Amino acid sequence: MNWDDVRIFLAVARAGQLLAAGRRLGLNHATVARRVSALEEALKVKLVDRRTNGCHLTSAGERFLASAEGMEAEMLAATAATDADVELSGTVRIGAPDGFGVAFLAPRLGELTARHPGLTVQLVPGPRSISLSRREADIAVAVERPEHGRLVARKLVDYTLGLFAHARYLETHGTPNGPADLKDHQLVGYVEDLVFSPALAYASEVAKDWQARFEIASTLGQTEAVRAGAGIGILHSFIARRDPELVPVLPEKTIDRAYWLVYHETLRDQRRIRVVADFITDLVEREKGIFA
Repeated sequence: MNWDDVRIFLAVARAGQLLAAGRRLGLNHATVARRVSALEEALKVKLVDRRTNGCHLTSAGERFLASAEGMEAEMLAATAATDADVELSGTVRIGAPDGFGVAFLAPRLGELTARHPGLTVQLVPGPRSISLSRREADIAVAVERPEHGRLVARKLVDYTLGLFAHARYLETHGTPNGPADLKDHQLVGYVEDLVFSPALAYASEVAKDWQARFEIASTLGQTEAVRAGAGIGILHSFIARRDPELVPVLPEKTIDRAYWLVYHETLRDQRRIRVVADFITDLVEREKGIFA
């Protein structure tokens, strides 16, 4: 059995397509298909069903996936043992919610790349879940501790959300005295069917009958709409507090959440993963006052 064939099988299993796996590996899809076939021939078993809508693992493929990931972990550990004294290099992709990713990480990751000139850091912020098992990212910042999968998780920091409005909006429309008054105001919220985690469906914690007339599938998009005077929104406090024109509304109504740093356990021994994970952890600890 050829390790390169196993590596290509893993890419196909994670990408769900020959073409997508080839892009990640820098190979054409015909080569990927040929190498997967070679692995199946060596093992005398069919691992992948190739369909028009993508590739799906057979039951044998699902069983072999666990073994292949174990082999990958051993290879990574062996590589890590030999590069301890080598300059840090390679690429680390970080997936994060857009609020944390853009408002907090993006202005600060330059310190990391300046410290390690051979390291390439890719930040992928967005309003969606990142799959570590499919290697969409090496490290993810999540809003819930994962309960399933072979993942390493550490809590980064607690944060709060609250109601905010621009001073101009409140001058025109008045300030609500309680949650019941919100029905008389223009509300800015999230697109409910695009919320990727139950922890982000928090509007009912503020008002049971919350009805936003302006819905945006982005934390930063909601912040910009509220900043422009579109209405009252539930915003991340550490972002909203940076603008003195954004005024807390019903400040007793706060929502508590937490950020978690997560990566796949097979990457535990990769030096560049450890360095980036430790940098983010230390960075948050150093500046955790802004989340309080």
